[in-house]
Amino acid sequence: MIRQNKKLLLLTSVITLLPVFIGLFLWNQLPDSVATHFGLNNQPDGYSSKAFAVFGVPLILLAVHLVCVVATNIDPKSKDINKKIFRVLLWICPLVSLFVSTVIYGYSLGYDFDMSYLCGILIGVLYLVLGNFLPTVKPNYTIGFRIPWTLNDPDNWYHTHRFGGKCMVIGGIIMILTSPLQNMWILLAAAIVPCLLPAIYSYLYYRKS
Repeated sequence: MIRQNKKLLLLTSVITLLPVFIGLFLWNQLPDSVATHFGLNNQPDGYSSKAFAVFGVPLILLAVHLVCVVATNIDPKSKDINKKIFRVLLWICPLVSLFVSTVIYGYSLGYDFDMSYLCGILIGVLYLVLGNFLPTVKPNYTIGFRIPWTLNDPDNWYHTHRFGGKCMVIGGIIMILTSPLQNMWILLAAAIVPCLLPAIYSYLYYRKS
């Protein structure tokens, strides 16, 4: 899996670290204490050093990026993982890195961001993309709804992921449409429920069979 995507892995890793270079360019304009966490009211409730914001956040996301790639590569069923969804997953950490660093740097420079709106759009689009690919994912131990009932029954896996894909798409649409309402609770519900329903569906399918 890694060999076939060497160039894309290198590109996504570089993009994940791109905020470091942007942060170095803005270094003298950034305060020593930088807001790195925001509450439900869009106000910062957590601060970190400038060094952590510039270097730490992208490096942590790069580590997560590489761990996900390695975990997928050593999966005993890696050959069954859809190549397209693997490439989609390669872009998650780079986009999150760019998004998080843009918010951190922007807020530190005096720009006001609506976190509910931005998170709703970002996660909503991600759910739409993943929801379209999930039904094509074959049984594996890395990507998908990896719960006992799906891993032990290929038929359960197939039907759960078809249902889960629809849940993700609906959840993504809801997040995008409701993001202007600036309600973080709706966003959380639209993000969590599509992940819980497939697990319930899988269990009910298991009991029925």
